[in-house]
Amino acid sequence: MTARTVHLIRHGQSLFNAAFDPATRLDPMLFDAKLTALGRQQAAALAGEARGLGVELVVTSPLTRAIETALAVFGPDHAPLRVEALHRERVEHSCDVGRSPSELARDYPALAFDHLEDPWWHSDGSHPRAIVVEPEDVLLARVERFRAWLGARPERVIAVVGHGTFLHRLTGRHLKNCERLTLAL
Repeated sequence: MTARTVHLIRHGQSLFNAAFDPATRLDPMLFDAKLTALGRQQAAALAGEARGLGVELVVTSPLTRAIETALAVFGPDHAPLRVEALHRERVEHSCDVGRSPSELARDYPALAFDHLEDPWWHSDGSHPRAIVVEPEDVLLARVERFRAWLGARPERVIAVVGHGTFLHRLTGRHLKNCERLTLAL
């Protein structure tokens, strides 16, 4: 078994993060939210640190805020960047509903999306913008599939750009926007 270092990074602050009030829990209806100016600053600040990590593969969720963070932290030429839906965020709010692979490919032509299902987020097929909360047992099964996927990778150093709820279920820790947590697998 190959010793592996995995750097888990939560995306930078998104428009949804900035607008969401945890006290009221009212959804601001910002689907697939982008990064705020602060989120872009957070990612830029992490970029200098990331250069010294020896990352061989960057894996990002297909949600825009994660893609924007991955590109800002690692740049297009730092290491191969792979888009994977397995570690997408749990659908609980509008920001967790994604966009079709063709829309993402149009916005990010240097990245591959043709391997993703449409929709690649949790859905019941009723409407493209339906917010269908992913059951906890389904999420936990996906966390285990992602853990196995990471364990099967040949790279020794992997960076994963993902989301708060998913990363919490994976690690037991709540990460702040653009926080990095390193694991040995």
